[in-house]
Amino acid sequence: MYSFLGTWPWYVSGFIIGSVMLLLVYFGKTFGMSSNLRTLCSIAGAGKTAGFFRFDWKAQRWNLVVVLGAMLGGFIATHYLSDGSGVVLNPKTVTELSQLNIDEPNGKLLPDALTSADALQSPKVWVILLLGGLLVGFGTRWAGGCTSGHAITGLSNLQLPSLIAVIGFFIGGLIMSWLLLPLILK
Repeated sequence: MYSFLGTWPWYVSGFIIGSVMLLLVYFGKTFGMSSNLRTLCSIAGAGKTAGFFRFDWKAQRWNLVVVLGAMLGGFIATHYLSDGSGVVLNPKTVTELSQLNIDEPNGKLLPDALTSADALQSPKVWVILLLGGLLVGFGTRWAGGCTSGHAITGLSNLQLPSLIAVIGFFIGGLIMSWLLLPLILK
């Protein structure tokens, strides 16, 4: 079942994100997805083996609502507030991706070149996914937060470390997509 609404304009989403940020500032809270992973690991008992996870996770319980809201919001947006077109890329981007043997997403969020059942039989794809996941986890810990936490919360609170982190995220993304990914996928 799809709605007649189509793709949401940027200013609607931006207004909603801005409103949520104002509410968080009002209540003295900060937003970030990686802090939820820390909270979940602490709940699971990771504090018994690593000091990083020894903290009062009950004080961060409220932030788990962010994860639930992201999942619920994604479901509602996909099934009730979307025209069903999914991800649509610029034709030039599709051409550049095809030169790297990455298929057009055709509305999907992830390319089959890295996530299909056939691709997952390749040790090279497993190494790419596992190494990428480890690097994202390490980078998130080292930077003191994830892209959403720094780019949304940190920048809206005018925090210089978040500005530096966001600049680093963009530089890293450009280096990865323009230099390293073509070498890896050859």
